[in-house]
Amino acid sequence: MWDFHHSPRKTLLAERYQLHLTQPSACARQLLDGTADLGLVPIAALTPALRIVPGCAIASQRQVRSIQLIAKKDLADVKTVAADTASRSSVAYTKLLFRHFLHTRPAFHAAPADAAGMLREHDAALLIGDPALLALEQRSAIEAQVGPCTWHDVATMWNSYTGLPWVAAVWAVRAEIPLSQRKREQLFLDLNTSRRHGQENIEALVGEWMPRLAIPPATIRTYLTENIHYLLDAPCRSAIDEFRRLAAANHILPSLEPIPYLAL
Repeated sequence: MWDFHHSPRKTLLAERYQLHLTQPSACARQLLDGTADLGLVPIAALTPALRIVPGCAIASQRQVRSIQLIAKKDLADVKTVAADTASRSSVAYTKLLFRHFLHTRPAFHAAPADAAGMLREHDAALLIGDPALLALEQRSAIEAQVGPCTWHDVATMWNSYTGLPWVAAVWAVRAEIPLSQRKREQLFLDLNTSRRHGQENIEALVGEWMPRLAIPPATIRTYLTENIHYLLDAPCRSAIDEFRRLAAANHILPSLEPIPYLAL
């Protein structure tokens, strides 16, 4: 999102796009109900009514750190999971890991993203995004309240089982929107140029995020440069297909035709 928030391209993009920031799950909902035309969408929310915009992804090739499954007992013995539902994909990935690879079916319960509070009531807690990163920094304090826990990086688990990257979200546009070839090319260029400029300004992003999160700058820097993978490359496309195939087979998502990509 670098160019949407920073000069010199911020003013130009404001003429083309009306920006609305929200949670990933809400972003998908607005796109599907027609109140948004373009969205950064969790892959669990993709449908044939959408077209994936090539080029950009929120993914991880191994360890992501921002999706943490914290358990008070062995995962095979977990019966209940308190889940932050901010990302539908992360919840679906976690259900899939239990059902398909561990052959168990714990109950999932929506809960505020508070690790200690979640673990006081349930066997495990699923934390997503900033709360997960903060929990890692506060691990000792959390375990002092609820006892020893095992901490599992969901992206690492997925990669270990499948050999594929973990993909959280992609840009998608509503299929019914008429886009000329020129507009499709402009959309691709705008989004991918912004992604590239963001990667070229990591230190500036670290400086911007330090006041917002109680996380050391080195941790933010590592997250942005090593944990997150930003390209929707061939392995990520394969990972999306495999995730949706397994999720449908395990009755986590409906069985759907492959999601089309926006033609360029």
